[in-house]
Amino acid sequence: MAVTIGIRREDKNQWERRVPLVPADLAALQKRGELDFRVQPSRIRVFTDEEYQAAGITVADDLGPANIIIAVKEIPIDLLQGGKVYLYFSHTIKGQAYNMPSLRHLLDVGATLIDYERIADEQNRRLIFFSLHAGYAGMIESLVGLGQRLAHLGRRTPLLDIKHPHEYTSLSEARESVRQIGHRIQTSGMGDHRAPVIIGVAGYGNVAKGCQDILDCLPVREVPVNQLAEAAAGSVEQFGPLVKVTFREKDMVRPRSAEAQFVLQDYYEHPQNYRSVFEDYLPHLDVLMNTIYWEERYPRLVTRKWARSHYGEGKLPRLQVIGDISCDIGGSIELTAKTTEPDQPFFVFDPATQAVTEGVAGEGPVIMAVDNLPCQLPRESSEHFSSVLIDMVPDLARADFSANFGNLLLPSYLKKAVITHQGQLTPAFKYLEEFLG
Repeated sequence: MAVTIGIRREDKNQWERRVPLVPADLAALQKRGELDFRVQPSRIRVFTDEEYQAAGITVADDLGPANIIIAVKEIPIDLLQGGKVYLYFSHTIKGQAYNMPSLRHLLDVGATLIDYERIADEQNRRLIFFSLHAGYAGMIESLVGLGQRLAHLGRRTPLLDIKHPHEYTSLSEARESVRQIGHRIQTSGMGDHRAPVIIGVAGYGNVAKGCQDILDCLPVREVPVNQLAEAAAGSVEQFGPLVKVTFREKDMVRPRSAEAQFVLQDYYEHPQNYRSVFEDYLPHLDVLMNTIYWEERYPRLVTRKWARSHYGEGKLPRLQVIGDISCDIGGSIELTAKTTEPDQPFFVFDPATQAVTEGVAGEGPVIMAVDNLPCQLPRESSEHFSSVLIDMVPDLARADFSANFGNLLLPSYLKKAVITHQGQLTPAFKYLEEFLG
């Protein structure tokens, strides 16, 4: 007998058009004869109802027959039912307060929650993600913000012709547009902006790779961290119109003890033994792209205290735009006071008053804080995600979720992502009890 799996429509906001599994991949799974799929209809999804129906997939509102329900973003509490297995980004693993009621409900009804964010290999490297596309979209959006900010300051540049990511029909169109603008910069320069634009990328994971891919469409020269100050003080003739620098952990922090050396694993395990030195780099950057994973125990990249001392009347700081792709409220970028949406992606944080002003004008840096960046490239990000998830679905379907957690037969990469099961937090997630109250 075939196992029925439901694909929920995304309705968190008008911009969420992604899908976890695309029509062609569902059709390939269904042809094996062990699985049956039901996809909820949607008027905004990038893959239409007709595309799923043409692939032989049932489109229906009622997901009642499905024991496993797959989504991208959080599912409303009133739709979470006991006895079901749910797979989605739950945004609970840091004890996020806004999703603790949902986690409590899952426990109360005895549902199983599996979170994509914790699907990882034996080295705890994530196996399924949208982060690459977050990097693509975040870098494009931040270049838009830079173009607008410089124009506000009286410096018009070719960057003004870059469109918001959601205004392109595809990732390939976006890349080609940036390449064409890069050619103009290469041949004619940066318009009214005469100094090299220094772009710092904090991090080197999948998000950062997406950023680098977009930057590589432009005439960018890469310099090591130890040449950052020289490049910032240099000329376009020396370093070119655009310069990028990548920061790794060893660049961002130093051991508190003068006798100690930086050891990456020790930093992960004992961050209290390290202090941030990142603010030493900030005066040399025009743009900072934040792509790092951050928790409260780690040092911040940009603090409100630093910003208060560098922005305000009579001060001319170089740092104009912070592309906070990681987007933790008050997190590694303490100036990220809120998240934004694609139709209003930027705000200015005034360090003196702590006021937030929409747009790119004001006393303080422009913050790009769109918290669902991959939805601006919905087709390509969905296809990439689906190409990985397709191989995980059969293992999910074969598992007997009526068994207790100890006897639950799932591949290790999936089992470590099970947060709740039969009314209990699984052993790896017992720490969440303190956030549930």
